[in-house]
Amino acid sequence: MERNFLVTTTVPARIEDLPRSQVQRRILIVLVAAQGLSGAGLAAGVTVGALLAQDMLNSTSLAGLPSALGTAGSVLAAVAVGRISQARGRRPGLAAGYLAGAVGSAGVIAAAVAGNPVLLFFALFVYGAGMSTNLQARYAGADLAAPARRARAVSTVLVATTLGGVVGPNLIAPTGDLAHTLGIPHLAGPFLLAGAAYAMAALVLAIWLRPDPLLLARALKAERTAAAYAQPGDASGRPRPTVERRRSGVLVGALVMVLTQLAMVAIMTMTPIHMHDHGHGTAAPGLVIGIHIGAMYLPSPLTGWLVDRYDRLTIAGASGLILLAAGIVAASAPGDSVAPLAVALALLGLGWNFGIVTGTAIVTDAVPLATRAKTQGLVDVAIAIAGATGGMASGFVVAAAGYPLLAIGGGILALAIVPAVAAARSR
Repeated sequence: MERNFLVTTTVPARIEDLPRSQVQRRILIVLVAAQGLSGAGLAAGVTVGALLAQDMLNSTSLAGLPSALGTAGSVLAAVAVGRISQARGRRPGLAAGYLAGAVGSAGVIAAAVAGNPVLLFFALFVYGAGMSTNLQARYAGADLAAPARRARAVSTVLVATTLGGVVGPNLIAPTGDLAHTLGIPHLAGPFLLAGAAYAMAALVLAIWLRPDPLLLARALKAERTAAAYAQPGDASGRPRPTVERRRSGVLVGALVMVLTQLAMVAIMTMTPIHMHDHGHGTAAPGLVIGIHIGAMYLPSPLTGWLVDRYDRLTIAGASGLILLAAGIVAASAPGDSVAPLAVALALLGLGWNFGIVTGTAIVTDAVPLATRAKTQGLVDVAIAIAGATGGMASGFVVAAAGYPLLAIGGGILALAIVPAVAAARSR
C-alpha cells in the first residue's frame, strides 16, 4: 500500500521566532564578543589611572582620585543605562554606555597632552560610564535564562571580560611606546586602547544584539501571564513572591555586591602605587593587575555552576571569607616582592567574582520583569558609590597609615557579608 508522508517544516521568519534556547545562545555570543572588547578598555584605565594622576599632581594622597572619579561617573551611567534599558531595551542602553566610555578615554588623552588636571578628572568621570556598562551587561545575559541556569548565564558574560582584562594591562608598554611616537605622554597610551575597545564594543551591540533580550523576555512573560490569567500562581505554577520577599532579596543581593566592590576597589587601586613606591616599574603592576582581573572573571563558569547548584547565600558568605584572606596576604606581602601581591590580588578577584555572581542572581530572582532594568540600575548605583568611596578613601588611608592597614581593613570590612548572609538565612 502506498503511503504518503506529509512533511512540514516551520522556518522562523524572524530571529524572535526561534526557540528561546537558541535565541539565548545567540545573545550570549554577542555579549561575549562585546565583553571581550570592553574588558581591554576597563583594564587599561584601571592599571594606569592612578599612576597618571600621581604623575600630574605629584601627590600620593590623591592617587585614589581617578578611581573615585571613574566609579562616581559610573553612578550616573548606571542610572542612565538602567533607565534607557527599561524604556527601550538592553541594546541602546549598553551601546550608549560603551560609547560614553570611548569619549571619556579620548578626553583623558587630551588632558594628558595638555597637562590639564581638571580636564583629566572630568574625562575620568565620563570614562566611568564604560566601567559601569561593562558590569551591567551581566544582567542582559540573565534576561532570557531559566532560573535554574541564571547564575551560569551571568557568569558566561562575566568570563568574557577575561580576555581583554588580562591582555589590556600587558599592553601598557606597547601602547605607551605608541603614545610616545604620537607625541602623547607615555602613561596615557593605554587609553588609546581603551577608547578603541569601548567604541568597538558599542558597535557590536548596536548591530548584533537582536532580538533585544529584555524586550523579548517581557513579551514572553506577557504571553505566559495571559495564558495563566485565571490561575492563582504564576505561569510556572509557583506562587508569586510577596513584595516583602522581593524587597528582602534586593537588599541582600545589593549588600553583598556593595561590600564586595568596596573592599576590592580600595585594595586594587593602591596596589600599583604601593608597588611603584617600592621600586617596581610599570610592567610588574601591569602583571599583577592582569592576574587580578583574570581572577575577577575567569572563575565565572565555576562560580555560576556553584551558585545554581548550591545555596546562593552559602556562596555569598564564601566571598567574604576569600576577601578577608586577600587582605591578610596583601598586608603581609613584602613590598619588593611580586609573587605574594599577585596571590593577594588573585584572591581579591576571586572573592569579588563570588560576590558579584551571587548578588546578581539574588537580585534578578527577586525583581519582576516590569521593573527589572530600572531596579538593577539603581543597585549598580549603590555598587558604583561603594567603588567611588573605596577608591577615594584608599589614597588617604595609605598616605596616613600605609598599604598594609588598608589591605587588612578592606578584608575585615568584606567579612561583614557573613553575618548579613546569616541574618538573611534566618529570616
